Amino acid sequence: MEHDVIDTLVSPEGRLDVLSKTEVNKLLDTSQGGLYNTFRRCALAVLNCGSTIDDGRALLERYQSFEISIIQRERGIKLDIKGAPAIAFVDGKMIKGIHEHLFAVLRDIIFVSDEVTGNPKFDLQSTEGVTDAVFHILRNANVLQTQLNPNLVVCWGGHSINRAEYNYSKEVGYQLGLRGLDICTGCGPGAMKGPMKGATIGHAKQRLHNGRYLGITEPGIIAAESPNPIVNDLVIMPDIEKRLEAFVRAGHGIVVFPGGAGTAEEILYILGILLHPDNAEIPFPLIFTGPETSREYFVQINQFISDTLGPEAQQRYKIIIDDPELVAREMLEGIRLVREFRKAHSDAYYFNWLLKIDHEFQKPFQPTHENMRNLSLHKNQPTHLLAAQLRRAFSGVVAGNVKDDGIRSIEEHGNFEIHGDKSIAGPMDALLASFVAQHRMKLAGTAYVPCYTVVQ
Repeated sequence: MEHDVIDTLVSPEGRLDVLSKTEVNKLLDTSQGGLYNTFRRCALAVLNCGSTIDDGRALLERYQSFEISIIQRERGIKLDIKGAPAIAFVDGKMIKGIHEHLFAVLRDIIFVSDEVTGNPKFDLQSTEGVTDAVFHILRNANVLQTQLNPNLVVCWGGHSINRAEYNYSKEVGYQLGLRGLDICTGCGPGAMKGPMKGATIGHAKQRLHNGRYLGITEPGIIAAESPNPIVNDLVIMPDIEKRLEAFVRAGHGIVVFPGGAGTAEEILYILGILLHPDNAEIPFPLIFTGPETSREYFVQINQFISDTLGPEAQQRYKIIIDDPELVAREMLEGIRLVREFRKAHSDAYYFNWLLKIDHEFQKPFQPTHENMRNLSLHKNQPTHLLAAQLRRAFSGVVAGNVKDDGIRSIEEHGNFEIHGDKSIAGPMDALLASFVAQHRMKLAGTAYVPCYTVVQ
């Protein structure tokens, strides 16, 4: 089937509009080398904004003729784009927000490769080195606002949610916006778009003209969760682990809406960090919320956490059902405590340096069949390390569901096998089955075939 496409030339604005010849040459070398496919894939995902595809491979197959290249000009660079999805244009002109996102891709994929991941001064094998890299990438993207009081709320939740849940996420965003709070999400559709949409109205009513709508993604997931154009700051982290660390270092509190395997991964990540003994005294507001129709979803999540991580983990979050105002008030109060704590301990408002993140949460996890089979899913280990292993299991399910590499791997070698003690694997299997039954694994209208088998 043919899809409408457009060819265009675009010039950068902001950080990349003035580059030295050396920097331009480096960009050209890198973009034409090993990073070209990543650059192309992320650029296509940005241009595909508003589409109903959540399958990285399907997107690449739909726009096989898509090409993007950097052209060197005396006055800087331009992007030469062939076969771009027409959805990114209005009357032949690229939508402003998508234009910005396109150059965020260039900045983060190409620039960061040289500045951070390929730079020996960053020791990515050490905890401090990874955190330093995350800080450097966020600073390079100009999203660390030094003059602001803490006010950034991270909103997590699924890209495949129903209309009632979407409307509820929008209402929560509206209540947060009315209270002057900014929004950070994974930048895609569903529960990532709703809070931003609501907050724009809240900010407008309060005549707040500098509202921040920060989207943080990574190359493997961006095609499944194309950035929505409300995002006015887009950052593409090198991998899922640095993406998750960016959320908790830059954000001041987290609201979790209903979702699927990716949301479970995020929940396990933050709980694993908060369960680390060094973080026992650090305030970090964490609220799970949804409409009345989603009550059962949170009952299941709460039960899973109880069965696997125990009551200590349950103490680190609140569940609020069907009350957006209460969510916003609780978050405002929680962030007030965060501000007092940071002030008392001389920690930066814009980056949570004091939070201890175990290296097990930072090491990039490759969801191969062997790695998935060898996860340590048993209770004979510290609880926060069990959370790290569980997070990897759900990360693998996400890869098999929506990531191009993961989908191909499943087709070639069959389902991922997840082995674990009955006390862990049983609750996990039940939770995943509930996600399937509630259509939380793929966007509505897409038949879901599990990419995993839980072996007890």
